[in-house]
Amino acid sequence: MTDLAHDHDLDELEAPDAPAELIAHVEGLLRGVGEDPERQGLLRTPLRVAKSLKFLTHGYDVDAREVLNGAVFDSDTDEMVVVKDIELYSLCEHHMLPFFGRAHVAYLPKGKIVGLSKLARVVDAFARRLQVQERLTTQIASAIEEALEPKGVGVLVEAQHLCMMMRGVAKQNSSTVTSCMLGGFRSDIRTRTEFLEIIGR
Repeated sequence: MTDLAHDHDLDELEAPDAPAELIAHVEGLLRGVGEDPERQGLLRTPLRVAKSLKFLTHGYDVDAREVLNGAVFDSDTDEMVVVKDIELYSLCEHHMLPFFGRAHVAYLPKGKIVGLSKLARVVDAFARRLQVQERLTTQIASAIEEALEPKGVGVLVEAQHLCMMMRGVAKQNSSTVTSCMLGGFRSDIRTRTEFLEIIGR
């Protein structure tokens, strides 16, 4: 693939806007690590990185409440709803290195259900920001609780953090598991156990 073709693919896939200030900061980073932004292979790197960062943090422009509220329906269903293995990609706010993994989301309806794809969109809305996994897990659960007022919400996130794998302790096989249990998922061990069994934990 030519360099021009590679650039075109990035332009199609990544965020459309790259603020000049952000591009300038990336140029400064390149100089800071001892590189020359004028070197042929780096000429478009500041633009590429700026576009990439805008894409990876576009969750700041997404209102999770609007995502959910636009697809809430009345229903007399009262059985647990589970969407498991939702892929997530985020950036650690401490080192701006990626962490990635899966989210498992469940709720106990109380007169309302939501379109299943919206649960994945909510995960994305919070993941596509500078994050810590603990807060990400809680934000997902709280947004669902606020929108649906269900009997309970359960969220479990499993992720690998490149800030642990590539630097520092450099433990490549480590993973982090966080959970947030609200309502019936917190108070009723049977409900919590059913959720964990369904997602294979």
